[in-house]
Amino acid sequence: MAMAMDMASGGWRRILSFAMMSLLILALCILSAAADDGEAIVSRFQEYLRIDTVQPKPDYYKAVDFLNSQAKSLSLESQTNEFVKGKPHLLLKWVGSDPTLPAILLNSHTDVVPFEESKWTHHPLHAHMDNQGDIYARGSQDMKCVGMQYIEAIRKLQASGFHPIRSVYLSFVPDEEIGGHDGAEKFAESHLFKSLNVGIVLDEGLPSPSKSYRVFYGERSPWWLVIKAKGPPGLGAKLYDNSAIENLLKSIESIRRFRASQFDLLKAGGIAEGHVVSVNMAFLKAGTPSPTGFVMNLQPSEAEAGFDIRVPPNVDSEALERRLVEEWAPAARNMSFELRQFKRKHSGDPLLTAADDSNPWWRLFENAVKEAGGRTSKPEIFPASTDARYFRNAGVPAFGFSPISNTPSLLHDHNEYLGKAEYLKGIDVYVSIIKAYASYESKSGSRDEL
Repeated sequence: MAMAMDMASGGWRRILSFAMMSLLILALCILSAAADDGEAIVSRFQEYLRIDTVQPKPDYYKAVDFLNSQAKSLSLESQTNEFVKGKPHLLLKWVGSDPTLPAILLNSHTDVVPFEESKWTHHPLHAHMDNQGDIYARGSQDMKCVGMQYIEAIRKLQASGFHPIRSVYLSFVPDEEIGGHDGAEKFAESHLFKSLNVGIVLDEGLPSPSKSYRVFYGERSPWWLVIKAKGPPGLGAKLYDNSAIENLLKSIESIRRFRASQFDLLKAGGIAEGHVVSVNMAFLKAGTPSPTGFVMNLQPSEAEAGFDIRVPPNVDSEALERRLVEEWAPAARNMSFELRQFKRKHSGDPLLTAADDSNPWWRLFENAVKEAGGRTSKPEIFPASTDARYFRNAGVPAFGFSPISNTPSLLHDHNEYLGKAEYLKGIDVYVSIIKAYASYESKSGSRDEL
């Protein structure tokens, strides 16, 4: 009897041991498959990063071909438009079941800024991943990461069996890094855009050094100011009034004092960078060239300086223009100026998207980020400018968002990188956001009511 019980007990132990081994093998297979899938996702990201879309000669067609291949693998509808010849705009569509509901637009730009290769640890177009999993490449943060995260999120949603109620559009625009005039601006003003019936736009944001994601509901307008001064030329040793250099230096000092006052507000705390006017000198040009440099015994008759100014939407731009005319470049001092990349603000309220409970798109967004295990910080004014301003100008609400946390912001900097884990986590955040937006059935999410 005891022997029989021992044999039975041993049999059960063998069965239990076999079952546990089987479960362990299954778990390892699942983990291996997940790891393989993660490697494929990262590999596709690296492939996109290696496409040379650096301004001023971006290979847009190669980028569009790659993105179209991704769209084809997901059976997304695709159309390529050229609002300006040689600058293709790619529009993808994941068709929703209810075409009467306003659609979702996920926007990103395909171009990236130039770089100084010698200042990088790894080549900016090789998309090298180091032992820590950090991927170094121009565009890794700004903003090829976001464009590919849109695509990978849809790939995951499709694999899970999800079907959108609202249609989801993915827009890949050219030329954002040089103002977006031949890209998003023309798209947002086109009959094509109006026909899409877009209810909400997501565009790029900024990395966050903390655990919380940054979200932007408006942005500063770029004023690229060039001030020119004129004065009589003269001997380098002579002292006289109203020389070109003297007139320009007076303007520079006036601008410096204004910059300092704005910077003091920022340094005092309690206010974000996007809520003050930023002024930074971009170039200074004067002097008479010579074969060895400049003529030293001649005071030049002309001098000029350029400034990158960013103006928040709630600032009195007319008062700032008056300051420019009266203090920074007064005609009485033989001064003139030119404003480039400048568009006078329309009358009425500033172009802001409500980031509170009055906006159902905000509630959906905030909850979706939480459900993905993340959290958002207090919504901000974007300190620079993005293509989102063109969609807001068209009357459509837009949020700026890049799901990058615990990462220094290296946009336009040397050694721009994004960690593999952070990139993959961001895809899951977009899975949650797209699912929430595309499942939202209320017709109150129309642009007319927001």
